[in-house]
Amino acid sequence: MTIASALLVFLLAHCLLLNRCMGSEAVGVFGDGRHGVSLTRVEAPSRCGGGGRTSPSSRPGASTPPPKPLLVAAPCEAGEYPVLVFLHGYLVVNSFYSQLFQHVASHGFIVVAPQLYTISGPDTTEEISAAAAVISWLAGGGLSCSLPPGVRADATKVSVSGHSRGGKVAFALALGHAKLPLRLAALVAVDPVDGMGVGRQTPPPILTGRNQSLRVAAPAMVIGTGLGELPRGPLLPPCAPRGVSHAEFYGELDRGGGAAAACHMVARDYGHTDMMDDDTPGARGMLTRAICRSGGAREPMRRFVGGATVAFLNKWVGGDGEALDGIRERPEQAPVALSVMEFLGDDEAVAQIA
Repeated sequence: MTIASALLVFLLAHCLLLNRCMGSEAVGVFGDGRHGVSLTRVEAPSRCGGGGRTSPSSRPGASTPPPKPLLVAAPCEAGEYPVLVFLHGYLVVNSFYSQLFQHVASHGFIVVAPQLYTISGPDTTEEISAAAAVISWLAGGGLSCSLPPGVRADATKVSVSGHSRGGKVAFALALGHAKLPLRLAALVAVDPVDGMGVGRQTPPPILTGRNQSLRVAAPAMVIGTGLGELPRGPLLPPCAPRGVSHAEFYGELDRGGGAAAACHMVARDYGHTDMMDDDTPGARGMLTRAICRSGGAREPMRRFVGGATVAFLNKWVGGDGEALDGIRERPEQAPVALSVMEFLGDDEAVAQIA
């Protein structure tokens, strides 16, 4: 080997090592985690038996059915894991996000997704109450017999997330619109929407029209889409109308005595339903592609939403900020182009516009 060749090998190795140190954790959250994942429907109380599970007699909630049918994604390996309650969007089913749930669960989280309703009108009051009832059921140990052997839900670390109208409901829970038996660890709103437009919010309205008016005590991440505010065609309204979408939810977060930290990321070239499964069957599934403007293949957006959620929860629930800091320092590692990336309340305000 010549001196020039040896120098080239050294430089390549140095670059690879530098990239590993600076970005491997950020890249890692956008792919599958190290855990195998089980995906289970829970609609009735399950019997605990063997496998190291807690007995029903020691966990009163285990003998009580959940307030709403659930889809639960959990790691297969024994251990105690934080919980993320995910609330679906308007008139869709929880199973449309199953690939997203499995992505998050593979990184060491239990994802609990209630089916809040089948058909609903504009009022979200019942959804807020139903979501709060699910969290109360979880806090009482209701999930303990529906998890893989040896897997336990950490009821002291429960976060809430939601998409579209479900993002609005998640905000409502974090703002105290329903009584919860615990303090939420974090909030992640995925392209949240509060109605059809300014002046046409669904009750109860969450957005106030005033900056920094929403006092959310938990760290909050708002993920937006660049195409959500654009209509699919001339006869269709946008799925995430300007004035009641992600920018307003983030802009109204209180920067002072409210949110402990806040983060806003916007996927420039993707639409309102692009984080759903590749295959969303049935009439409702067809509508997720027919009504909302899309960026094409859903997999990049799904990996982005899953990875950003994992990175945010790792920092503010698990105490490990390496992945989130990696995205902040090198946003080009994300599987989508970001038009907005903003952090407030942790170290200092940082905004990057692509």
